[in-house]
Amino acid sequence: MTTAASEPSADRVPGRVWTVRLTGHADRTATVTCSTAACRMPPRSRDVTGLRTFAAQHAAAHARVATVHANAWCHCGSTQCAAHPDTTTHCAGGVALVLQHDPLVGRVWTLEEVCEACAPLIPNARVLARVSRSSHANQRRDGQAPAAQVPVPARPAVPGGFSSPAAQPADGQVYRPRRPRRTARPAQRRGQGR
Repeated sequence: MTTAASEPSADRVPGRVWTVRLTGHADRTATVTCSTAACRMPPRSRDVTGLRTFAAQHAAAHARVATVHANAWCHCGSTQCAAHPDTTTHCAGGVALVLQHDPLVGRVWTLEEVCEACAPLIPNARVLARVSRSSHANQRRDGQAPAAQVPVPARPAVPGGFSSPAAQPADGQVYRPRRPRRTARPAQRRGQGR
C-alpha cells in the first residue's frame, strides 16, 4: 500500500509511534492499553483471547487511519536504532509505516514511522504503507510544496470511539533530529595462515 503525503514540507517532524499492549495480572485477568490516551479500551477481563483479538484489531485500525508523513524523521533512528541493536545502518530512504508484533509473545503491537533502511532490520515487523516516491520527487529544492498535489482521500471513520493522534509539533516548532552516536566497530581479524 502506498499513500500520498498530505502536506510535504522541508521541516522534519518526529516519526509517530502507537503501542497497543496486553497486560496480564495476578488474578488471571488482563487489560489492553494504547499509547494514545484518547482511545477507549475495554474493561479488565478474564477473556484474554477476546482482549488479544481486540488489541490486534485496534492496532490495525490505527494503521488504516494513519497517513504516513513524507517529512517524518525515522522513529527507530531517534531511539538510536534500539529496535535492531545488532545491525547498524544509517537512516535513509523514504518513510514507511511498519507493524512490529512477535506472534510467539503476542502481547505488544507497535506501529511506527521509520525509514526504509531500518524497516527490514526490525525483527517481527512488516511494512504496511510507504510514502509514494512521487511525493518526494514533487518537492521543490526550496522545500516548498508544488502548487498541484495529489489529493489525499478522506479518512474513514472507525466505529467505537477510536481516534488517531494528531502528533504534529506546535506551530513554529521544528523537529531537529538527534544524530545517531557512533559505535565502535570490532577490529577485523586477519587470516590465520600469514
